[in-house]
Amino acid sequence: MIEEVTKQVSELLKNDNSGHGMDHIRRVVNLSLKLTEKEKADRELVALIALLHDVDDYKIFGTESAENLTNAKKILEECAIDAVLKKQVLDAIQTIGFSKRLRGIEPKTLEAKIVSDADMCDILGANGILRVYMYHQKNESPFFDRNVFPVENMTIEKYKKCADSGICHLFEKALKIKEFLLTKSGKEEAESRFQMTTQFLYHFFDEENAQEWIEYLDNFIKKNE
Repeated sequence: MIEEVTKQVSELLKNDNSGHGMDHIRRVVNLSLKLTEKEKADRELVALIALLHDVDDYKIFGTESAENLTNAKKILEECAIDAVLKKQVLDAIQTIGFSKRLRGIEPKTLEAKIVSDADMCDILGANGILRVYMYHQKNESPFFDRNVFPVENMTIEKYKKCADSGICHLFEKALKIKEFLLTKSGKEEAESRFQMTTQFLYHFFDEENAQEWIEYLDNFIKKNE
């Protein structure tokens, strides 16, 4: 069952170049299963939620697909997933995503919380930085604009617009995900990734001779400790 769902998700996302493709899905599945061991959750349910959590992402498939979970429902039906399990997966997917958290929507079940944490952790660390770079290349926006600083008080309206730069994206989303994590193991995982991301930024700003951004990062870290 998991194998068949994986095949269909892989086919659906094979052309994605926004950082939400199958590489991202596999990392989220692997981290979700790692957290599952620590949190003692349902492994099969976690795997299905992780595999399907982005198949109706509005950034890739549009608002209608996101609202109706069109692709997730189709895959679950074609793979003959049990009706009870299918409902659990769909209910979970509807609560996962940074934009949903900005709307006040939060995962309720342990399995949904685990996948939400794994998904958010993937925007931090080495792969998180690469994903942000890819996303801004696709949207033809710069990775760094020294003259434009991040949005301080993020709202859903501001978030739905592409960030002014990849660096702004890291500040506006990646470096704030720790406050949205819901499991103990997820928070532990995020900590080392957070440290790696901030160290990258210090090195990057130093190489760019952007002292004002080093000061901004210093203040950001102090404010968010």
